[in-house]
Amino acid sequence: MEPSAFYLFLYTSWGSLFAVSTGWILDKLLGDPGFLPHPVVAFGKLIAWGEKAFNKGPRRIVKGGLLAITLVLLTYFLGYLLMKVAMSINAYLAWGVAAVSVFYCLAGTTLIKEVRMVFVALDHSLDEGRKQVARIVGRNTEELTEQEVRTAALETLAENLSDGVIAPLFWYLLLGVPGMFAYKMINTLDSMIGYRNERYHLFGRIAARMDDVANYIPARITAFLMILMSGHFPILPLLAFVKQHGSNHASPNSGYPEAALAGILNCRFGGSHYYFGKLMYKPHIGTNDRLLTTADMKKAVLINHLAELLMVLVVQILILYTFR
Repeated sequence: MEPSAFYLFLYTSWGSLFAVSTGWILDKLLGDPGFLPHPVVAFGKLIAWGEKAFNKGPRRIVKGGLLAITLVLLTYFLGYLLMKVAMSINAYLAWGVAAVSVFYCLAGTTLIKEVRMVFVALDHSLDEGRKQVARIVGRNTEELTEQEVRTAALETLAENLSDGVIAPLFWYLLLGVPGMFAYKMINTLDSMIGYRNERYHLFGRIAARMDDVANYIPARITAFLMILMSGHFPILPLLAFVKQHGSNHASPNSGYPEAALAGILNCRFGGSHYYFGKLMYKPHIGTNDRLLTTADMKKAVLINHLAELLMVLVVQILILYTFR
């Protein structure tokens, strides 16, 4: 086997396995350390610059769409160029670059810590709980009850499992580091300009639709993994619950992991809330409006960890099968 072919084999099989497992372990150990620069911060600055420059005047849908498509393609190209340069130097360098890329694109650990802190803050006072949950949700939190604070935190935990872990790994499996970078740009675009308010409903419309497409399969995979790792058997009643309630959400995707967690905890999510000062109606997911507790949070966190682990194992198996 020629050296170049040998290195290509190393990168595509064992290198990918190393990247996925190492990147995930680093996220478990470090989360998003503040002392390290983060590429998503750069993504956000690019989006903010583009929004300021182009979100004005006529044809805002076109301008926003062109900005979103350009940034996604640029990010994909930069990811491709990064791996190509690393590969041209040494396959083992490519392994390292891919592992660090996976680490940067996963966002499971930090959100779990934030959700735990919401429940700890609520033990001190409702006001502290409201302030803490405001760090991770988009809704207005000033008038939330204790139950609504807990509900918001657990809803976000379920959504983030899909957006922050399962979807990046899914796109890494399909398109490698470039695809994973492109997904993170799409997700960041949606989180910044994908809102249905006066400022963004035209400019961010294409970005929001791109995010809907990019998360369609991962959101449903997330719900399935959560159910598998919940310890509930048989799983058919939970699958039926998700099928019934998963579409009860403004997003075509977020309702599925939320429905999975609501079914597992036998609780109720959703309902109307104020976003940016405007009341938005959201149907309920589930019917049992019982009080949520710290024990529910701990169970949800455990399921998140187990679902992540299962996804990592599945991705590794599929990589080995693809490159055997």
